[in-house]
Amino acid sequence: MTKVMLGLSGGVDSAVAAYLLKKQGYEVVAAFMRNWDSLVNNDILGNPNFGGVCPHEQDYNDAKRVAEQLGISLLRADFVEEYWQQVFQYFIEEYREGRTPNPDVFCNKYIKFDAFLNFAKEQGAELIATGHYAKRVGNKLYKALDKNKDQTYFLALLSEEQIKSCLFPLGDIEKSEVRKIAKELGLEVASKKDSTGVCFIGERNFREFLKNYIPAKPGAIIEKETGLKLGEHQGVMYYTIGQRRGLGIGGISKHKAGSYYVCDKDLERAILYVTQGEESKYLYHDRLVVKEVNWLGPKPASSFKCQAKFRYRQKDQAVEISFLDKSTVEVKCMEKVRAITLGQICVFYDGELLLGGGIIAKVWQNDEY
Repeated sequence: MTKVMLGLSGGVDSAVAAYLLKKQGYEVVAAFMRNWDSLVNNDILGNPNFGGVCPHEQDYNDAKRVAEQLGISLLRADFVEEYWQQVFQYFIEEYREGRTPNPDVFCNKYIKFDAFLNFAKEQGAELIATGHYAKRVGNKLYKALDKNKDQTYFLALLSEEQIKSCLFPLGDIEKSEVRKIAKELGLEVASKKDSTGVCFIGERNFREFLKNYIPAKPGAIIEKETGLKLGEHQGVMYYTIGQRRGLGIGGISKHKAGSYYVCDKDLERAILYVTQGEESKYLYHDRLVVKEVNWLGPKPASSFKCQAKFRYRQKDQAVEISFLDKSTVEVKCMEKVRAITLGQICVFYDGELLLGGGIIAKVWQNDEY
């Protein structure tokens, strides 16, 4: 019987994944990953009480109850140091440089499919498993049946070896069915809310969290079209391209009514550029460079047409790509795309097949405004 170690998070997805693996005849053991020390960072997080039990410990208690109900053993795996060094420091440095990183992608690459994989092998497991919505065929990944929940975007930086070592029991199941199974099993997590946002921040104020690591550097908010100063910001690193809320810009005298959106940032001069209206040309681009590309399989020798996502749950965009060197790709979009953001992950697909992905390093319009 093949021994599989499942990452049991305390949520409904990994709980049902564990049940399905047992049903398929695997010997299942589970481990709860401790990646962020909320207790140590209470003061930094700005919420020392958490109403009694911190969210991370609550998740562990939920995972423990699930393991007991399903009759599987549960270990605790401590990756706090690895997470801090390989994910969190990168996250902070990227924001410090005015970019918008995606730490969940790097958590998968370095923690859940690396440190955890090594931990599982040390415990005698042949494979690992997670509650991600994705399909694996050999060393390839395909989009999940439930397109609304598909999480291949977050797995784009995994190597073929990492992919080959993991099972994804939820690849052919709808989320509604997952909750139905959990309810039929009597699992307390059946109706538990899905986790959202960056895992170590949770429901806290994101800007206030960043201020603990990146000091505020106020500056001017400038309208891109006119050069008119519209207000003051707290620091360009606290804002992201396409952002509308939290700008503090009210009605401007002699200006037409309409919301303002962040469209550009000048880190050196501490200027936050905004534009009015979500259809403004300053929010759209059709060319970009993607660096540190992880490509699954042979690289195309010439320009190659495929699809891309520039953020999670975005509709697939038709693109043509060309490798500039072994890990850098130039991307030409067939249509202009809104709010492509430096530091985010660009993920490539050929239909349902995940091709790989990398970090967005440069964006522009072909006809440069």
